[in-house]
Amino acid sequence: MAKVYPQEPTSPQCLTSERETYTLWLKSLVFHSNGCTVYDSNGDIVYRVDNYDRKGRREVNLMDLRGKVLCTIKKRLLAFGCWEGHRCVSSSFSSQEQPWFQVKRCNQMIKGKVACQISVGCQKYSIERISGKAEAFRIVNTDGQIVAEAKQKHSPSGVVLSNDVLTLDLAAGTDHSLIMALVTVYGLICGMM
Repeated sequence: MAKVYPQEPTSPQCLTSERETYTLWLKSLVFHSNGCTVYDSNGDIVYRVDNYDRKGRREVNLMDLRGKVLCTIKKRLLAFGCWEGHRCVSSSFSSQEQPWFQVKRCNQMIKGKVACQISVGCQKYSIERISGKAEAFRIVNTDGQIVAEAKQKHSPSGVVLSNDVLTLDLAAGTDHSLIMALVTVYGLICGMM
């Protein structure tokens, strides 16, 4: 049986001082489950999201390559279009009581290209659609600086890949786990996962 990781795995770096590019494949490695798989620029798996419940978009887990849960994402039951992310405690599967971040879906008629508003402690971000397509988006801070941007992936020869394969460019100094959790929430909101 083939292994998910053929070489010695390394845990993903949360912060780097340089730009990083990931490839998102909006499919799970687990047969008959929903989710996504994230590869780094070397082609190694860095993050994965597996959702074993067919309709269960109420709670999903962002994991590293080895399956260690980094963040649990929960849809708030009584709040329409509201999600919370809870950073997982390192030694157990339990998550923090206080949310790490909150994402609120915006009404498209009111906010235009802004799809979601994000609160991470006192920091504010938003997810903006690019050219009206759900699979092309960017995460920006309150100053308008692009923190991350996802677009449909092109092969080196210029061939456009399927709309479930994206290139994610991360700005230097960003928390990769946070960005991946926000991308996961956006994927759940748009029905891409």
